[in-house]
Amino acid sequence: MKLSIVILAVGIVMWHGVGWKARAQDVVPKEQYDELMREVSNRGRWGADDQLGTVNLITPSKRIAAAGLVVDGVTVSLAHETLTDVTPDNPMPYSHALYQIEAAPEWFFDHIGVEYHGFVHSHLDALCHRFYDGETYNGFAIDTVSEDGCSLVGITAMEDGIFTRAVLVDLARLRGVPWLEPGTAVYSEELDTWERQFETSIEPGDVVLFRTGRWARREALGAWDVAEAAAGLHYTTAAWLRERDVAVVGSDAVVDVAPSNVENNRWPLHTLLLVAMGTPIFDSLDLEAAAEYAAGAGRWEFAIAAAPLRVPGGTGSPLNPVAIF
Repeated sequence: MKLSIVILAVGIVMWHGVGWKARAQDVVPKEQYDELMREVSNRGRWGADDQLGTVNLITPSKRIAAAGLVVDGVTVSLAHETLTDVTPDNPMPYSHALYQIEAAPEWFFDHIGVEYHGFVHSHLDALCHRFYDGETYNGFAIDTVSEDGCSLVGITAMEDGIFTRAVLVDLARLRGVPWLEPGTAVYSEELDTWERQFETSIEPGDVVLFRTGRWARREALGAWDVAEAAAGLHYTTAAWLRERDVAVVGSDAVVDVAPSNVENNRWPLHTLLLVAMGTPIFDSLDLEAAAEYAAGAGRWEFAIAAAPLRVPGGTGSPLNPVAIF
C-alpha cells in the first residue's frame, strides 16, 4: 500500500518508558486515501443485502464468552452526563424541561431534546450516518437516505443491542500522561505496543474503546473546539482494526485525530469505519471511571452492553453503554 505520509525523525520523546517518534505529514490526496478504502472494505463479505457490517462478528458464542468475563459483578457507565450549556464543543446542548399537567397534578413529567451527533453527547453512529462517493456501507446508494430517514443500514439494524467482549485501550496511561493533547495522532505501532505492554490482545468481534483523556483535560482546562483539534487515531489505523476484525470502535472524543490532513475529508477514519468496513462507532464516551476501575483491577477486558433507541431510519442513537467487570 502506498501512503503519502512523510515520516520525519523530528525528535524522540519518552513517555512511560516508551519512545515515540514525532511525525509530520503532507496532505494526503484522495487517490491515496481511496486505496486504503478498497483494502479494508467489507463490501459483500456477509452478502449483498447485509446491514449489520462487523456487528456480524458478535456471534452467539462470542456473547457467551463475554458473559464469562464478569468476575466482580461491578457495572460502570461509559456515557458522559448530559450537558445543557452552550460551550465551544457543545453548540447544540441537550434541552431538558420539567413540567406538570392539570389533569394529573400529582405527577412530574419531563421532556428531553438532543441533536446528539457532535462532540459531547455519548452516542452510537449507524452505518448510514456517512456516505462516500455516493454510497453508504455495502455499496448501497445514497438515495436510500432521505428526509424520512435511512431505508437501509439505519440504527434499527442494531435494535437487538450489542453484548460482547470490550477492551479499553488507555492511550494516555500508556504514555504516562493524564491526557493526550488535542491534535495528537496515534498510529498502529503504538497500538501494538499497548497490546504488548498491557498483555491484552484485540480479538475478532470485540468492541475496542480508546481513551485519550479528553474529559480529564476538559475538567482541568475547560472546553475547547474539538472539531478543530482532537487527539485520536490516524486514519491508517483502519488497517490495524480491520486485521483484528473489530466489531465496534469507540472513544472519549471522535475517534479521528483532528485535523486529519486528508484532502477534503475532515473525518477519514469515520469514513473508513462506517462506509468501507461497516463498523459502527461510539462517539464521546466517558471512559474515566472505567479506566480507573480497570487499572485497579489489573485487567482491561470486560463485558459491554449497549442498546440504541429503536428509531426507524435513524442515523444513530444516544445511549448509555455499560461496562460489566
